Amino acid sequence: MKSDQRTQVYWDVFAHSAFGSQPIYLAATERGLCHITFPHESFDYLQNAVGKRIPDAEWIQSAERLREYGDQLKQYLDGERTTFTVPVDYRGTEFQNEVWRALVRIPYGEVRSYSDIAREIGREKAVRAVGAANGANPVPIVVPCHRVIGKNNTLTGFRGGLAIKETLLRLEGVDSFASKGHEHYLF
Repeated sequence: MKSDQRTQVYWDVFAHSAFGSQPIYLAATERGLCHITFPHESFDYLQNAVGKRIPDAEWIQSAERLREYGDQLKQYLDGERTTFTVPVDYRGTEFQNEVWRALVRIPYGEVRSYSDIAREIGREKAVRAVGAANGANPVPIVVPCHRVIGKNNTLTGFRGGLAIKETLLRLEGVDSFASKGHEHYLF
């Protein structure tokens, strides 16, 4: 018997001075956090991105359902939290999920290269695929893709922009990377 029940996706707006006056959006299912946007990404972007992984999404705005996720994100951005304990609803390919689980194991205040991650998951030659999976991470910060830098110790692509990546790393006390004078976000 086929169920016509849609997957409920709860969402809310999250505002923090770390992102200036621009809010971000958080989205979660019953299984856990499924998406975090960046300040330049609209609600339409959120719906399209989540819709690719959850095509039957039923959107419900709920501050209550997103409270714990927002609280932990705020604590992190305020320098009061180094790890997240909220559940994450991973909805990627097997390879992406493997990469994202490896990202979560990178300790606060440390960085790894794409080749380090490829080696850790036992796929040394899949460096570019690791980069693509890193870039496809739907829950940045909580799944810390910002902790991955180039092998030559340089900041590399980041969906949120290199200024946010650099700011997040500096928040964690990481400053041993080659910076190209990006604008910093203020915390």
